[in-house]
Amino acid sequence: MPETSSRAGVIIAGGFSTRFQDGDKAVADLDGTPLIGHVADRLEGVTDELVVNCRAEQVDVLRDALESESRTIQVAVDQTPDRGPLAGIATGLEAASAPVAAVVACDMPFVEPALLEALFERLESGDARETDEQTAAVVPKHPDGWFQTTQAVYRAEPMADACRAALEADEGKILAALDRLEWTVFEPTDWKRYATLDSFDSIDTRADLEAARARF
Repeated sequence: MPETSSRAGVIIAGGFSTRFQDGDKAVADLDGTPLIGHVADRLEGVTDELVVNCRAEQVDVLRDALESESRTIQVAVDQTPDRGPLAGIATGLEAASAPVAAVVACDMPFVEPALLEALFERLESGDARETDEQTAAVVPKHPDGWFQTTQAVYRAEPMADACRAALEADEGKILAALDRLEWTVFEPTDWKRYATLDSFDSIDTRADLEAARARF
């Protein structure tokens, strides 16, 4: 069991990168650093521990990609591969020692640390929603209306339990887990004080990677 920390960062990297054509996008080079390294760097300033969720066959390559990180990174391997990000979130949160965690996908190299800090503060403040039940998650809402569940913060134990319950019910969407919890939405009017839409950009294709390289 790792030493107890107050905030964890969980990086979800267990996908098969099907839209990326060839190779694991988690280790694709962006300005001399693998994508997952950019995410780890941005999480490091607002968390006390880092957990990487992945498939068993990814462990060595991801450890190599993150060997320059100053902090020891725990790897949490999916027991059953290809069950989607819901299973990855559960596995990562179960491995964390912290009671709260920021969950970020490995393909989001522009995630804004100030946004994560604001999400943590909202979750930890206890005033995320006017209710007697403890808020278990704070999730940013995109201006288009969808929820950015892989750049959000969660209370580790209740969210992991909700993910497992959703999986057992054969419900694969992250929102299916959230529906079992008390959670709050971080509206665009809230998060635009801390970040731009760039924070939510993901690298799904080779074209996305080239566009990101141009921005660097």
